[in-house]
Amino acid sequence: MHNPIEYGLPHREPFIFIDAVVEVQPGRSAACVKTFLAGEPFFRGHFPGDPIVPGVILAEALAQTAGIAAGRSGEERSFHLSAIKQMKFFKPARPLDEISLHAEKSAEVGGLLQFSVRATVNGEAVAEGTIVLSEV
Repeated sequence: MHNPIEYGLPHREPFIFIDAVVEVQPGRSAACVKTFLAGEPFFRGHFPGDPIVPGVILAEALAQTAGIAAGRSGEERSFHLSAIKQMKFFKPARPLDEISLHAEKSAEVGGLLQFSVRATVNGEAVAEGTIVLSEV
């Protein structure tokens, strides 16, 4: 497993939502993992007593995974999140769950790259949808 910053992820703490990169096919796909600790500040107010990872945080983790997939070895490229399409949340992800994040490029037009994304916990889908990144 590798540090996501090694793959060009521009984010830094406290806004990096990938612990490690598991696999990358540059320009095509990426698999990453994230485990949110119980002490994350957002858990204090997001369903106190029954904390779940906010959907918007899962969507950002998937967008960061797509950004890693979008990069190509040896190229300096930067991307911004342009759209979140058809994102669905099937069941909650909770503190200490190891969340597997997957992104696979499904289309590219000009500077826009579209990715099918999926987050799973113990092999069960917790979120999936489509992320669009724009090259900066």
